[in-house]
Amino acid sequence: MEFRLLRFRRKKQTEAAVSKSRRTWFGKVATLFQRSRLDDDLWDELEELLISADVGVGTTQTLLQRLKERVREDRVTEPQEALRLLKEEMVAILEARGNANEATSALDATDEIPLVLLVVGVNGVGKTTTIAKLTRRYTEEGKTVLLGAADTFRAAAVEQLQSWGGHLGVDVIAHRHGADPGAVAFDTVQAAKSRKLDVAIIDTAGRLHTKSNLMEELKKVQRVLANQGAAAPRVLLVLDATIGQNGLAQARAFTEAFQCHGVFLAKLDGTSKGGVVLAIVQELELPVLFIGSGEQPEDIGVFDAGEFVEGLFTSLDAN
Repeated sequence: MEFRLLRFRRKKQTEAAVSKSRRTWFGKVATLFQRSRLDDDLWDELEELLISADVGVGTTQTLLQRLKERVREDRVTEPQEALRLLKEEMVAILEARGNANEATSALDATDEIPLVLLVVGVNGVGKTTTIAKLTRRYTEEGKTVLLGAADTFRAAAVEQLQSWGGHLGVDVIAHRHGADPGAVAFDTVQAAKSRKLDVAIIDTAGRLHTKSNLMEELKKVQRVLANQGAAAPRVLLVLDATIGQNGLAQARAFTEAFQCHGVFLAKLDGTSKGGVVLAIVQELELPVLFIGSGEQPEDIGVFDAGEFVEGLFTSLDAN
């Protein structure tokens, strides 16, 4: 009973997060398949809608190719049946890097304490709020958490993280403004080890993906953490869902510089173009692990491909 309740809540959260996408572009996709037959006009309009929904040109072409092959092989003539196949192919793309449970388990799996999470991303994507959400997730699971304020450059960044730490009841390791981020990261992990805490989450300064010197600095932080004898840090890339295809360029630069373990897709509730999730997974071969759907610590969900796709087309309230 408890598992079913948790699953229902997760579905409702996902459904709410993609409501703008469902009411706009993907609602138009669903309407498209209410026609009486499959024809060239339908395929052309479907391609246009998917690209407009930020699925991206390459991913859209892959998706349409797979769908047309399924329609041909299964001898499908009814548009509603073709829509079902479209959903299946969307889920297949999203699960190509592992399903939700496998992906998040891979992130958390370590035989050493603490689990070290390095949270990275460009300016303004919501990294600090994301850290608050991750902290809430781990503490609700009964794990102990320590935060590291390695964003030593942005004005009030340390204070913002300390405010969240106080609100959530966890300590924050911080140095003076302008201090070496690597030193903050080092002290955070050492403190977590000495206190035998479960998780160390380290904030980093937002940086433009085009600034090579700042990316090198972030690599230094990663090297410092990797040389401490603790478990190798997991790198979690935070992307802003509202910036669409621009997010792909950001993600590509980070994945080329680091071994990123997955994406936290923030502000999913703020976009009508949720199709960018497909492009992230297909083009970057990087799993989406979590979604953010609000400003509060509890506004976090484990990404589930099936629930995400179904939410793009159907509201639970309509079932």
